Amino acid sequence: MLHVRGRVLLDDERAVDELWVVGGRVTFAPPSGRRSADVVTLEGWALPGLVDLHCHIGLGPDGPVDRVTAEAQARADRDAGTLLVRDAGSPSDTRWIDDRPDLPRVVRAGRHLARPRRYLRGYGRELDAVEDLPSAVAEEAARGDGWVKVVADWIDRDLGPEADLVPLWPDDVLGAAVRAAHDAGARVTAHTFATEALPGLLAAGVDCLEHGTGLVPEMIDEVARRGIPVVPTLVQVANFAGFAEQAGDRFPRFAARMRRMHARRYEHVRDLHDAGVRLLLGSDAGGTIAHGRLPDEAAEVVRAGVPAAEVVAAASWRARELLGVPGLEEGASADLVVYPSDPRDDVAVLGAPSAVVLRGGLVA
Repeated sequence: MLHVRGRVLLDDERAVDELWVVGGRVTFAPPSGRRSADVVTLEGWALPGLVDLHCHIGLGPDGPVDRVTAEAQARADRDAGTLLVRDAGSPSDTRWIDDRPDLPRVVRAGRHLARPRRYLRGYGRELDAVEDLPSAVAEEAARGDGWVKVVADWIDRDLGPEADLVPLWPDDVLGAAVRAAHDAGARVTAHTFATEALPGLLAAGVDCLEHGTGLVPEMIDEVARRGIPVVPTLVQVANFAGFAEQAGDRFPRFAARMRRMHARRYEHVRDLHDAGVRLLLGSDAGGTIAHGRLPDEAAEVVRAGVPAAEVVAAASWRARELLGVPGLEEGASADLVVYPSDPRDDVAVLGAPSAVVLRGGLVA
């Protein structure tokens, strides 16, 4: 039995001084007949386990990884306090994780849907014909856990020196694809860097935007009005200057755009927040970004000017609400993280949890 005491944050408005974990479940009522020898007490500031909404367990720099590597990725996320992951596209079958009570819960989005030579090699499912997108979305919806991942834009190198970020799908096909997902009971999250892809995504009724670096003021207002979540992935956007350097003189238009987006990345996220956009956190771990970096993403969003209290909420109970996974409620699975001090006062505290409890077990 675990006893958590100090200050337990439940949501934006509620907090309690203690809770107990009995049989892997949360209870706020002191269990009767308990013996002190049977109780492990954890003291500090606790909150529902963190949620990484843009994570790729099972993905490495060159594509799918073996089970040993995927397990190490999941453990790194868990030990950093991330107990729930929306796997926003992975070429690996990670269903085996569901049978591991010591690893984070995973909500899957199937494979990235992209086009040949229009995304990172080995990452996505590449469709030769754009008109195949709606049927592919339906298939990935059946493989996932209520989400589908569509790559909406990428550099078109075939344009030579004029190469730049270009939408992958015609608007009518994109609209049909989102309808196919919704008909299957799934939601669509879209990778998008460019402004040009966003009108089609918004017209199609996309449910979530990844990165969203191309959002301009009128689009930001619409996204805020419609309550579409944006996962800004500042840890990834920090690499845009490097992408521009790699493009060099071969693709000057693309390089210039990436530099502009890199230079104003903090201002952009602050604009999203100030407009009332629903910001949530994702590290984009997998591929070239190490796992366990959600606390770094939280620090970056605070650096952009978003209050730490808002960032902590976005990283925990607000993200759980989006995914339909309970937080710290009576009878819910005890998935929580304990910190030595209040992370709303100093978001860096998220990087140093004193205890991690998953499914009622003390795992880190």
